[in-house]
Amino acid sequence: MLYPDTVEAEVLVHKPWFVATMFGVVFAIFLAFNLTSTSFGELMRPVIGEPSQSGLYGRFAIAFVIAFLFVLNVVLIGFASLRVQIAIVWFELLLLFLAFFATFHLSLPFIREKLPFLISQGVVTTLYVSAISIVIASLIAILGAVAKLSTNGFAYAIASFYTSFFRGLPLLMQVYLIYLGLPQLGFVVGAVPAGILALSLCYGAYMTEIFRSGIQSIDRGQWEASRSMGFGFSLTMRRIILPQALPVIIPPTGNQFISMLKDSSLVSVIGVWELMFLARTLGQKTFQHMEMLISASLIYWMLSICLELIQSRIERHYARSKVR
Repeated sequence: MLYPDTVEAEVLVHKPWFVATMFGVVFAIFLAFNLTSTSFGELMRPVIGEPSQSGLYGRFAIAFVIAFLFVLNVVLIGFASLRVQIAIVWFELLLLFLAFFATFHLSLPFIREKLPFLISQGVVTTLYVSAISIVIASLIAILGAVAKLSTNGFAYAIASFYTSFFRGLPLLMQVYLIYLGLPQLGFVVGAVPAGILALSLCYGAYMTEIFRSGIQSIDRGQWEASRSMGFGFSLTMRRIILPQALPVIIPPTGNQFISMLKDSSLVSVIGVWELMFLARTLGQKTFQHMEMLISASLIYWMLSICLELIQSRIERHYARSKVR
């Protein structure tokens, strides 16, 4: 790992060879596209004349100006501190995305009208389905990890078959198999329980390997020391092994939760009123699909950012002993 107080490096974006290379790459990319008919072409009208008749000269001038502005922007940002650099780049990328969304000519009154119901029903359903699923998946993962680390052949065989099967099938297929397959055996389940069960089993299989690797990362001497003190297996796991394994387990587990939050949209195919289901349904009535889909996309993004911040705080809490 690199630490700011131990590594000295020149600012890459201030090196002439990097600036020249960056300019050439950006210039070549934009020269390959004809941007004379865009809004930027209209802004360049005083230089290139009528955009539609400017030909190769117009494309060259537009590509040159864009490359120059891009390189100038990067070089100037390089003089700022790290926090300011991050803030500026995030702000600029957000403006680009907003400009991209503006090209769809979205109906803002329609979004304002539907957004409260999209949040109160869709977001709430998405969050509680994901939260319940991650708790169940974690319990399954602990049992699966212990089984895969045991010397019991039956336990290892069941755990390895489970992880192989549920990691080998697409999540959408698992949703269908559980929702449509269990009634064939006489177990009729609702859409929400079926979705939670599918998410739990699927992500439990992935998290089994995360927990297994986290437990295996603890030195064997910890087990031997606990055994010499008379600790049983469950007490050793609860008081010694898992607390030390958490810094290894939490980052990938947090990533799995964020992935589950987005993959919960797949349960919409069986009628669960989560965020994606409502976005599609509300947009179909008036054929305003993009308004609802973009709104749902931004909501998913905001939820993911919140989870990333929570995960970061938890990681810092459990990694305090490793901070230099």
